[in-house]
Amino acid sequence: MSTLAPAELVERIWERDPSVWTGADEAQWLGWLDEPARMRERVHELMEYAAGVEVEDVVLLGMGGSSLASEVMRRLFQAQHFHVLDTTHPSAIRRLEDSLNVDRTLFIAASKSGTTLETRSHVDYFRDKGGRWAVITDPGSPLAALADDVFYGEPTIGGRYSALSVFGILPAIFMGVDVERLLDRAEEMREACRLEEGNPGLELGLELARTPFLHLSGDFGLWVEQLVAESTGKQGKGIIPVWVGGEELDVRLPDPYELGQEFLRWEFATAVAGSILRINPFDQPNVQEAKDRTNALLQGRGSVTDTKLGPEGTVDELLAQAQDGDYIAVLAFIDPAREDELRPLLDRAASTGCPVMKGLGPRYLHSTGQLHKGGPDNGLFVQVVDDLGQELRIPGRKYGFKTLIAAQAAGDFEALKERGRRIVRTTL
Repeated sequence: MSTLAPAELVERIWERDPSVWTGADEAQWLGWLDEPARMRERVHELMEYAAGVEVEDVVLLGMGGSSLASEVMRRLFQAQHFHVLDTTHPSAIRRLEDSLNVDRTLFIAASKSGTTLETRSHVDYFRDKGGRWAVITDPGSPLAALADDVFYGEPTIGGRYSALSVFGILPAIFMGVDVERLLDRAEEMREACRLEEGNPGLELGLELARTPFLHLSGDFGLWVEQLVAESTGKQGKGIIPVWVGGEELDVRLPDPYELGQEFLRWEFATAVAGSILRINPFDQPNVQEAKDRTNALLQGRGSVTDTKLGPEGTVDELLAQAQDGDYIAVLAFIDPAREDELRPLLDRAASTGCPVMKGLGPRYLHSTGQLHKGGPDNGLFVQVVDDLGQELRIPGRKYGFKTLIAAQAAGDFEALKERGRRIVRTTL
């Protein structure tokens, strides 16, 4: 645990001192501290672009840090014609496509690396169907070749800290959000997070570091879940975000525009908590494990039998192992429209008295997946799959979305099992 006095901790974070954490490359990932002011200088450019785009719908193709802030804003600002596609389930992709007039749609492909498998697959699927295209990515990304309208992110910001960067602000403009007002609120919080006393980010961070289980609620919890889990879940440590049980989430959202403050406050708090836990809150060393397993299956070095995933073990056997200090994670590779059907399983899990986490795959692979593998070994994992329906071909690839999501489910199951995590699979 960090022994720095709170005032010194704040000062050294603003000095970009990596020894606040592990002394590794943390100083290279602190661009989010300055991003509200940087984005204020770009707002006119982004608004001018958006004003020249006449479409009926906007679809964001992105995963994890490239989509979760937009998804939260979409919900809180009730943006009816803005859609976030962060699933590879064939039923969801078909349903979205059927709802669109593609020729009157703007597709925004968002990926910092430009290589995200799900996003590139979405791009390959929709690219030749028409519509207008834009890209949000980092300099040097191969995704930049996709469109003439390319908006570069700040490369010193990791994905989960990018809510107030172009990855969150350009989509917000297309939702009709007054982004100058949003950024003003963020800038106010940024200044408050410099204070030695009455520092909202510091106070929350100190509280977070003492919290083994963080109870999420509401739409904002989707974004906090990734930030906290992926930032702290490593080296056998971690703050575990759960949807049932645990300490209540401290969120101040009397108005959707307070998101500007809350994004910044939680980013600063997570950096503080990372210092106290003595981990690097800006890396994700175990995320690659499930990706490697998935790629091996897709390239034929494993098998996804007819893209069907049968039960393995039983929920009863798994839940019988639950004891104090454990948490239960329901990991569902299902059509997101069926999420409410998980309720009986979640209630059953909660009846053990353990905190319960839930996640939709493949979204959670970019959110809590790091914690599942690199965090404490006190999780009981229930993978849930549903009927994937007919294959949906991806142009230029040897597999379709049905095969892709099946490989992602199988790959993560294998990665968790190989680590000795307690896991079963059941069907919805």
